[in-house]
Amino acid sequence: MRKFKLSFPGIPGVLLLLCSILNAQNPADLPPEATEFYEPVPPKVQSEPVLTAPPSDAIVLFDGSNLDAWQNAGNNTEANWNISGDALVVNPGAGAIKTKQNFGDVQLHVEWKAPAEVKGEGQGRGNSGIFLMDNYEVQVLDSYNNETYTNGQAASIYKQSTPLANATNPPSEWNSYDIIFTAPEFDKNGMLLSSAKVTVLHNGVVVQNNFELKGPTVYTGIPHYTKHAEKLPIVLQDHGNPVSFRNIWVRELD
Repeated sequence: MRKFKLSFPGIPGVLLLLCSILNAQNPADLPPEATEFYEPVPPKVQSEPVLTAPPSDAIVLFDGSNLDAWQNAGNNTEANWNISGDALVVNPGAGAIKTKQNFGDVQLHVEWKAPAEVKGEGQGRGNSGIFLMDNYEVQVLDSYNNETYTNGQAASIYKQSTPLANATNPPSEWNSYDIIFTAPEFDKNGMLLSSAKVTVLHNGVVVQNNFELKGPTVYTGIPHYTKHAEKLPIVLQDHGNPVSFRNIWVRELD
C-alpha cells in the first residue's frame, strides 16, 4: 500500500494536485498518487445485504447455474471463471469477463464477498470491480478494517467519488450493491450532452447519490469523455483476488 497521501478536500492537497497537473507534460503522465486521496474518511455503518430476487422484468445474468450470459472480455471466448455452489468466483489470471448483451441505462443488482482468507492490504485485498458500459467502475474491495485511498475503497466510483459511508461486511460475508446508472449522451459530432450518473446502495445504504461522473474510469490522469456506443457490456474485473459474486440481475431503464 502506498505511503504517499493527499488530503482532500484541503488547500495543501489541492495545490499539490494542481502543481502535479501543471508540471506534467500530459495529464496521462500524472503519477497514480495525484488522483488518490485519503480524507474525508467515510463513517463506518453496520448493515445487512439486500438479498433481492430478480423482478419479473429482470434479465438474469448469473443465478448460480451457468455462465451463459458471459464471455471473456479480452477475446470474446467462453468465460472461464469458476462456479462454486451458487457463487461465481474470479479465476485469478483468467482476465475480466463481460456480458454478451450490451446495456445503457440500468438498474443492476450484484451480491459479492471478499475471500475468507485475508491476504494483502489496501488495493491488494479482495479487489475487483463492476464496470458499467465497460467504462465506469464501481469498486469492489475488502474495505473492512483495510486502509486505502478513500476514492478507491468499496463502493467508490473509482478515482472519482468516495462513498458516503463504509458499509462493508467482514471477509467471507456477503455484500449487496444496487446500482442505478444513467448512460452519458453525445451528439452526432461526439460532443457530450449529458454526463453519466450513478446511484449506489451498499447493503441498502445510499453511498453514491446520483453522482455525475467526470468521464470513464482511469487509473492515472484526469478522466474525460470520448463518444462511445449507446449500449456496451457490463464487465467484472479480474484483479488477481478470488472475489465471489452471486445473484446478478439487471433491468433496462431505457
